[in-house]
Amino acid sequence: MTNEHKIIAILIFIIIILFFLWRKSSERLSDVKFQKQSLSTKYGKMSEQFMPFLDHYPYDPQNFRFLGSPIDGVQFEEDKIILVEFKTGTSRLSQKQQNIKNLVESRRIYFEQINIK
Repeated sequence: MTNEHKIIAILIFIIIILFFLWRKSSERLSDVKFQKQSLSTKYGKMSEQFMPFLDHYPYDPQNFRFLGSPIDGVQFEEDKIILVEFKTGTSRLSQKQQNIKNLVESRRIYFEQINIK
């Protein structure tokens, strides 16, 4: 085997090792991104429960009832009932939340009493 062949074989070997290292690090990065997103979601769900107790919350937190999904909760006031969704940063309403907002805005919200016998 000539020196050129040895150098080519070594280069191919190095390329294969680099490929596997890149692939492994890429998989690890995907795992880290997933864990970060999962942690962010959990943090958001936890913090939503405390939002009514912050100083800048405009209503009496004692009258807030946490739902969690599809909206964060309901605020009961003497003269109105408010469906509340907390958002931070650049987050936006989900399609389901937007639909609920549209139903409220078009006054398609009702009270129904159901008697169980």
